[in-house]
Amino acid sequence: MTGIRNPAVAGTFYPGRHDELMAMVDAMLADAPDSESSPKVIIAPHAGYVYSGSVAAQAYRRLAKVRKKIKRVVLLGPSHRVGFRGIAASSANSFSTPLGKIPLDVETIKLLTAVTQTTFLDKAHAQEHSLEVQLPFLQRSLDQFQLIPLVVGDADKKAVAEVLEFLWGGEETLIVISSDLSHYHPYDEAKSLDAETSGKILALQDDLQGSEACGCRPLNGLLYLAGKQGMRVEQLAMLNSGDTAGPRDKVVGYGAYVINHQPRVKVQEDYSLAQRQIMLQLARDAIQQALLGNKNFDVKLKLYPQALLKKTASFVTINLNGALRGCIGSLQAHRPLLIDIIQNAQSAAFRDPRFKPLSLQEYQQIDIHISVLTEAVPFPVKDRQELLEKIRPGKDGLIIRARGKSATYLPSVWEKIPQPEDFITELRRKAGLDPTGWDADTEVMRYQTVEFS
Repeated sequence: MTGIRNPAVAGTFYPGRHDELMAMVDAMLADAPDSESSPKVIIAPHAGYVYSGSVAAQAYRRLAKVRKKIKRVVLLGPSHRVGFRGIAASSANSFSTPLGKIPLDVETIKLLTAVTQTTFLDKAHAQEHSLEVQLPFLQRSLDQFQLIPLVVGDADKKAVAEVLEFLWGGEETLIVISSDLSHYHPYDEAKSLDAETSGKILALQDDLQGSEACGCRPLNGLLYLAGKQGMRVEQLAMLNSGDTAGPRDKVVGYGAYVINHQPRVKVQEDYSLAQRQIMLQLARDAIQQALLGNKNFDVKLKLYPQALLKKTASFVTINLNGALRGCIGSLQAHRPLLIDIIQNAQSAAFRDPRFKPLSLQEYQQIDIHISVLTEAVPFPVKDRQELLEKIRPGKDGLIIRARGKSATYLPSVWEKIPQPEDFITELRRKAGLDPTGWDADTEVMRYQTVEFS
């Protein structure tokens, strides 16, 4: 698929004419209760508008106060027509409805496919209604925005959570999960089943089954992430087709929920697999571009997760055939983490005074190891013996300063020097100090690292 993904269910699930569709959506939004909240996540149903539109409208009405702030919508829904593993992105440039075209965030989608279990699979999007029916509500609820549409196939909750974590962003990004609830039970039985499922959603239980919600896979990924981050889900509405426009012998359930903006507790060590892959790939690309003569390796920081843009210190280590080939890093956080990694990668490859500049032939065989540092804090000790007693082998990185000289060992050095006595001796030797001595003006700083390669 290239260019435009045209609507597949206009005229069936919702009106196919511009004016009729706009009037219908606007009327449903006007009838929904108002609120001062600002959702970060919406969970909305995807049946025909006469069945579930009034339920979906209660979630989208919550966007009224933030319609100008939201510039990107990440939309996930289940696959109803195509079986596949993983998560499917679209290669289209825009998605169209009778209300107009919605541009896709093409650059971010390309990056997403490079670092997560997301692949381009246009056939998953071609006839899928779970995403399409959300689009007119988004078009009438928001101003200008870009779309990242993802159809979730056979993907586990951690794979979905990884994608959500990668795309989470700030107030500019809205997450929408498309799902109905139970299918084709008698009215009273469906009400009971859906109430139980709704209770699981509110309790952040991430083990929903397809019989409970057709969008169980994207929902479970969201609930898994919400549980990790201490979020709270709010239920806005729950009805079924027997309440709206259908008979009551076989009904489909619908629920509307939101997760409002709230602080996210995120420890530095919680870099996802996708984020680690981004850091490693950028380090490698920076070295390659320098070898090819492009010294000004430019990256568009706005495309990357906020966790990778905070001022953070790092070290980049290059190994060749199991031996050290270069290692350069920062001890103080003074620039965005991704920039720090790019600069340190190029310095380790070409400016480590212990080695010749890396060659293109060597580049093909190198391994890259990245250490992301926590903030170094004072480690007050009165003498060498106290340092030996308090240091934590395998965990602590040390900076030692004395007589105008300094050196550091990363925690990873413990793998080669496991004994504290030897660790301190070699660290002092590296600093140009008496290896077995101690100086009256000695200052020690301690830090930890997140290590990956």
